[in-house]
Amino acid sequence: MPSTTYEKLFYQALRIRLVEERIIDLYPSDKIQSPVHLSIGQEAVAVGVCQPLRETDWLFGSYRSHAFYLAKGGDLRSMFAELYGKLTGGSQGKAGSMHLTAPEVGFMGSSAVVASSIPHAIGAALAAKRLQKDQLVVAVFGDGATEQGVYHESLNFAALHQLPVILVCENNQLAVHSALEARQSYSILDHAKTYGIPTSKVLEGYDLVKVQTAFADVVQQVKRSQAPHWIEIQTYRYKEHVGPGDDYAAGYRSLQTLHDWQARDPLLLDQALVERFKPAIVKEIDDAVAFAEASPVPGREHLLTDVI
Repeated sequence: MPSTTYEKLFYQALRIRLVEERIIDLYPSDKIQSPVHLSIGQEAVAVGVCQPLRETDWLFGSYRSHAFYLAKGGDLRSMFAELYGKLTGGSQGKAGSMHLTAPEVGFMGSSAVVASSIPHAIGAALAAKRLQKDQLVVAVFGDGATEQGVYHESLNFAALHQLPVILVCENNQLAVHSALEARQSYSILDHAKTYGIPTSKVLEGYDLVKVQTAFADVVQQVKRSQAPHWIEIQTYRYKEHVGPGDDYAAGYRSLQTLHDWQARDPLLLDQALVERFKPAIVKEIDDAVAFAEASPVPGREHLLTDVI
């Protein structure tokens, strides 16, 4: 089992990658009843952000949320059952990949609507402040979410009311097939500063320890100040926007960029740790897949349950 901080982070990141590689293997069978947005290449962000958080701290994610669900402590069996559309899934098969949730460990849900989880996090932080709860709230979003009106309204509200919220921009420089420079005339980081919110930036979004250290510092700052903080972490998704495949033939990005990120990827470089940890992780994944396969499908009687 992992012992050092690096090994613990590495284990969690490798677990996420192997889970998503299993999803890729299963996807052509059509057993997974949901579109999937994979986080392969971005695992260090999720594990680095979640490691300093407590179960009682809440995190709201985007539709690309497998990594954050797992890093925050979401149950793997429940996740696979949800992807399969089975009754034993976290939302009884109704939510699928883009709306994973595990409130029992503080993963408060994700949404397919770009930027929509940000105001949820702001509202949760407002409640935490008014109820005087010892709780941090984290909102995770991509660079494309910064183009939405609700993002700007949320930053303004968080700053105005000095809320204990951490805003995490998981910047992979892409919105579907559109590069950052084709969409934005502003600097994401500089713009956030205009609201008077303290900001941080991590360029090495592949570095497990650097992400964890930087985010742990932010957590301590927000605990002391009980005010918002905004952090940008640069990263890169290896796979297509949605689905299990590669899309470099589409021409909107280059293989050279992929190779540059892979050349610094600890999950590719540290094969000794991969070989050490992989057997236990694969066994866990096998168990979760078998659980999902054997789980019952929802019946008519479940169609409208938990629907408001």
